[in-house]
Amino acid sequence: MLRTRALSAVILVPPLVIALVIGVPAVAAVLVLVALLGGSEVFRLLRQAGYPALSLFGTALAVGLVLEAALSPGAEKGLLLVAVGFVLAGVGAFGRPDPRDGLVVWVATVFGAVYVGLIAFVLHLANAAPSVPPGAPLHVLSAAQGWILLLVLGVWSFDTGAYLVGRQIGRHKFLTHISPSKSVEGVVGGLVATTVVTCVMLLALGQNPLGGVALGPLLGLAAQAGDLAESMLKRAAGAKDSGTLIPGHGGILDRIDSFLFAGPVVALYVLALVR
Repeated sequence: MLRTRALSAVILVPPLVIALVIGVPAVAAVLVLVALLGGSEVFRLLRQAGYPALSLFGTALAVGLVLEAALSPGAEKGLLLVAVGFVLAGVGAFGRPDPRDGLVVWVATVFGAVYVGLIAFVLHLANAAPSVPPGAPLHVLSAAQGWILLLVLGVWSFDTGAYLVGRQIGRHKFLTHISPSKSVEGVVGGLVATTVVTCVMLLALGQNPLGGVALGPLLGLAAQAGDLAESMLKRAAGAKDSGTLIPGHGGILDRIDSFLFAGPVVALYVLALVR
């Protein structure tokens, strides 16, 4: 299993690095594909959990949220797209003979689309990112590249820290009805790791590194919550993985679940506190 996971990482990492090097358009293209595949997975899981939905429409809405963030930056337009999708999903559910089934279809369609569409906040972060000062260690990167890198390394460091610490000294389990392997010690280890990495990245981007004392734990907790949210969805569906797309890793949702919650948190930090 460990060998399979390592081989999968070798396949996954280069496209991400290449996309970051090329710039935001390449990242957007990758995220459109992620939304397309993620939409397929989430609506299959919802169906297995007993929540039918308008799968094609919901997936299209998720992809639309990513495209909107890439082509027309601005939160108000994203909210408008969600509102239009909300209305159309409701209209699409009118055809169900039982109004209770129609309500389930309506709610599940909007939920699935918005859940996967949260990946668009990676692009909202890129659009809101402040420029990297000339004297900063990472001044060779654009603002978008630098802050997306902070998000990626922050999530990866939390996952790595939580796994290593939890495996070595994890004793106190929590939320075992959702994910039996999670431990309090693992979460603490992940939070320490992501806080250190976030402080270093902020310094490298020309920001006050002390901001990482706040952003690091928030990013780490959001990453953990994203992982648990997807685990809850899989538990409800009776599925071990969200899919079989990536050997050793499951589906695409199994790889991006932390980013779905962490992206909005980092974007909010930038919009609220960074000038």
